[in-house]
Amino acid sequence: QGQGRVGGTSLDLAFQGCSAEIAMASFALAAPVRLAARQAARRCVAGRLAPAAGSAWPAWGSPAAPAVRSISAAASEKVGKVLSAELKHEEEQYEQPKEIKDFLKASNFKFVEADGDVNMALERKVGDMTVRIEWQLDSPYNPEMEGDGEGADDAEQATELSVTVENKSGGGMTFYCSTHAGEDHRYVIGNVKSFGSTAEKDNVSSYLGPEFEDLDDKLQEALDEYLAELGMSNEICDFIDAVAFDKEQREYTQWLKRAKAFVES
Repeated sequence: QGQGRVGGTSLDLAFQGCSAEIAMASFALAAPVRLAARQAARRCVAGRLAPAAGSAWPAWGSPAAPAVRSISAAASEKVGKVLSAELKHEEEQYEQPKEIKDFLKASNFKFVEADGDVNMALERKVGDMTVRIEWQLDSPYNPEMEGDGEGADDAEQATELSVTVENKSGGGMTFYCSTHAGEDHRYVIGNVKSFGSTAEKDNVSSYLGPEFEDLDDKLQEALDEYLAELGMSNEICDFIDAVAFDKEQREYTQWLKRAKAFVES
């Protein structure tokens, strides 16, 4: 039994020695495998982060900021010279139309406008009511002006406008008109809107009234005379046509100045 125990102990020691050698051999064999795995993983990550041809991204680290291309001095200088020449031409050629000066001297309407705003108005009081005529600047180019005949002349002189008369309670009427070429009657009425409050007046989806030409002749005549009593006249139409174009010219000059200052800054 003693020999068996001794023998068993020796055999156990022998097995333990072999196990240690096997473990060491396994570790030695596994080390290159683990190293190869780590190297493969690094190559995989590097491949995924590698930049494409022509890319600004580096293989490692944060992406590089893309190159910013500045505007060439030659381009800015060219634009500046053209703007300067155009501005000089406009300033040399500009002269306020005589109709504007004459009207503002004689009229009891107050002319309302602001620099940079395309809207303009004439305002006056008639008793306890306020009359306001509104229109916008007019472009010097109108495709309807192309061609021959009376239609081209009409388009050349036409400026859309509205005449609103309103009492203190907010009720009133708005006449939607346009100027018309000629000397006898310089405006035509398109629609006449009636409203009972400021909210109704400003409501863009509210009823604008029937076509003026569809109204009874006597009603047309009465409304036309009423509009004249509010101050609408051929002289006002002359003023509106003149100042609509003049306003566009003045705003264009200011646009040239701002653009020139920007490209030269």
